[in-house]
Amino acid sequence: MKYFELICKAYMKKNMAFQTSFEALSKYISFSMYHDGVGETHKKEGFKHYVFGGLLPVEKEKIYQQGALYTFSIRSLDEAFIDTLSTTLRQNINNENLLVIETHKKVISQFFITELYSATPVIVSIDNGKYWTMQESGDIVQLQKQLHDNLEKKYQTFFGEPLHVKDNFIQLIEILNQKPQNIIITKEGKSIRFFGNKVKIVPNEDEGSQKLAFVALACGIGEKNSYGGGFMLGRGMR
Repeated sequence: MKYFELICKAYMKKNMAFQTSFEALSKYISFSMYHDGVGETHKKEGFKHYVFGGLLPVEKEKIYQQGALYTFSIRSLDEAFIDTLSTTLRQNINNENLLVIETHKKVISQFFITELYSATPVIVSIDNGKYWTMQESGDIVQLQKQLHDNLEKKYQTFFGEPLHVKDNFIQLIEILNQKPQNIIITKEGKSIRFFGNKVKIVPNEDEGSQKLAFVALACGIGEKNSYGGGFMLGRGMR
């Protein structure tokens, strides 16, 4: 199993607040996907099998500066999707916020993962229409189950076969933030916040758990990955 990562260098056309950057990147990627009819399969309902991380470096005042260069990464299990974006991202010249001027593709083969860390908030919906936080739920078992089930569905819908894992792929999970983190988007003129958490995960060592941990790196863990939620960093033996 492999995933494909596109490292993008972006020129900032105007100052941008950190809190609006995820929506700006999400819209930039979406427009680039659908430009000239590209990305038809990604218009369908269901998992998109990609995730992106935030702009780096993060400025101390959390304002990205006009005229400066920043990088961000897009990952996917779908190599054709990444190859297409490598071209179409640089054609999105009329975007008012930024312009991708350079892309570099990396291929990462599956490796043994000892730890996962979230670089962006991990978002999980709960029954009351809200999102899992210690304040709203606090049920760690519920969080583990939903993260596991979500990854199994991503694996099955992409590879076309189920992955039967006996136990939850998570051996240990630690919530790293004291207050919920959020990603803000605008829909129909209204501001919407997706609440989540920064987490550390130690996956189990069995084959199925390791595959799910790799899928977490490849296309994000939890929900709202196409808005930048659940972008993970991994440690292990390559």
